[in-house]
Amino acid sequence: MTAQQPAEPSGKVALVTGASRGIGYGIAQALVARGDRVCITGRGEEALKEAVERLGADRVVHIAGKAHDEAHQAAAVERAMESFGRIDYLINNAGTNPVFGPMADLDLNVARKVFETNVVSALGFAQQTWKAWQKDHGGAIVNIASIAGLSASPFVGAYGMSKAAMINLTQQLAHEFAPIVRVNGIAPGVVKTKFAQALYEGREAEASAAYPLGRLGVPSDIGGAAAFLTSDQSNWITGQTLVIDGGIFLNAGVG
Repeated sequence: MTAQQPAEPSGKVALVTGASRGIGYGIAQALVARGDRVCITGRGEEALKEAVERLGADRVVHIAGKAHDEAHQAAAVERAMESFGRIDYLINNAGTNPVFGPMADLDLNVARKVFETNVVSALGFAQQTWKAWQKDHGGAIVNIASIAGLSASPFVGAYGMSKAAMINLTQQLAHEFAPIVRVNGIAPGVVKTKFAQALYEGREAEASAAYPLGRLGVPSDIGGAAAFLTSDQSNWITGQTLVIDGGIFLNAGVG
């Protein structure tokens, strides 16, 4: 089933990494719904093809590859430019979290992999997009961080460290790319995706009860925020990370 055709094309183009499913797909869906054209990336060719079919092949193209691969970063930017002639918005969503356990036992090679995928790749995509379009024409970047980057995150420490770095990367790029490109971040709580499934599967009611708003997030919650941060309504916002967590941080001082 394909998405409904947007009534008024926006003329804008976005590159969304890690967008075959989950949060990335939710963001691509929100941007397509308002009329943007979108290039999506991910590791799996078939999953990307299915996502394009659902989103609308007249508005969306894809390219498969590993986010930390510099050749893939360059190819993704080239694909968007060849298909649509511009890249107004970059959404850095690709990420990994392959390890669960204490920091004392963390394999340093795994830590390097997490940083390569979650942080260094985001910088690479930002550099490529900047050179290809944004330095001369402007635009916006949104980096998907996590509330795990805002405080201690037991047993997912490498992921938390990488997301803390993503928040700082957001500030660094916002300062350097101003005034022509705005750079902001989003720090979600637990969102119902395959990526986060281990955090709630089989106990969703219990997990949801910890959230003041009474539920876990869904991809459209993050999609709506990304659409806002790439809109004219956010033209005086840069260097910020928007926490979208169902209120879970309100419990930080309780107990």
